[in-house]
Amino acid sequence: MLELQEKPLSADEDINATAIFDYSSYYEDSVTFSPCDYVDTQNFSRAFLATLYSLVFILGFIGNGLVVCVLAKHRNQTNLTDICLFNLAVSDLLFVLTLPFYTHYIVVTQWPFGDFMCRFVSGSHQSGFFSSIFFMVAMTLDRYVVIMHAHRLARYRTIKAGIALTLFVWMLSLFISLPDFIFTTVTNNSYGQGCSYNPKNEDWKQYSVVTTNVLGLVIPLLVMVVCYSRIIPILVNMRTAKKHRVVKLIMFIMFVFFLFWAPYNISLLLKFLQSKDKIPNNCTWDRNLRLSTAVTEAFAYTHCCLNPIIYAFVGQKFMKRASQLLKQWVPGSTRNFPDSSFRKSSVASRSSDVTFTFIM
Repeated sequence: MLELQEKPLSADEDINATAIFDYSSYYEDSVTFSPCDYVDTQNFSRAFLATLYSLVFILGFIGNGLVVCVLAKHRNQTNLTDICLFNLAVSDLLFVLTLPFYTHYIVVTQWPFGDFMCRFVSGSHQSGFFSSIFFMVAMTLDRYVVIMHAHRLARYRTIKAGIALTLFVWMLSLFISLPDFIFTTVTNNSYGQGCSYNPKNEDWKQYSVVTTNVLGLVIPLLVMVVCYSRIIPILVNMRTAKKHRVVKLIMFIMFVFFLFWAPYNISLLLKFLQSKDKIPNNCTWDRNLRLSTAVTEAFAYTHCCLNPIIYAFVGQKFMKRASQLLKQWVPGSTRNFPDSSFRKSSVASRSSDVTFTFIM
């Protein structure tokens, strides 16, 4: 988050420092420099982030909550893809459930929830972030296996394999997020209590930037590009009317992931380089980086609202289940999917079965 309200995800300083002026340069040479004025930047960021976080929380909670409810209701018909989709929705729910705490923090500029919640919210935020990314990678690899090695590896796509994969991803996510549980603490400042990521060792600050960029963007994007570049030619040669829709969906998944997360990761990297004096560290640069970090972060977080649409709601099978569930909750709110159209979507041929795996 912006240094004004930076969360432990990327903070080098207090998560919600309300100091208006930065006097660091002023004391280096009081004749040449004047303190940096961040009033406009902080006021914009406070209003912008509070609004966007609230919207992301509402939309993300509804969308991912519906995915969880639908898949839980049909757990007896689950498969490896459904397990990954279920955990992806749970990861996004964990992520968005931390946003109300940060929204409150941004608005009141105080952390009233205590040291335990400071650590827990920060660690949960990171765990939700990484597990969401990792389950998207798992779904990409699963699709690759289905298309490229359907006969040889199909027997390994079992419920037990799904459970083992789930445990591995969650344990890995928690392990990577351990520094946030450990080093995030409540701090007493001139304006009151804050919640910040304060490792004593400089290497742990670099760790946060490296893991976010490498594990949160570079490796997942690389996996998607490599797998889907092999999958697309196979799909194009299949004799099925759905192939064009599936290819477009694949391209959309990669494009949206890069579009939403790359700007934020670039902002974090520039911020890190600035702290190492690799790029200018004057008021203009600092103000622009604070602003870009706030905007790109809020933009990136909206990706968790799109995951249900991309991975679940585009599929006719899932839409049929969701429609049935919503009809039970709110009678007359939805129309039934014609059984004939649903049967048509479950094509009997091998190529169409493979395609159907993509669109749920």
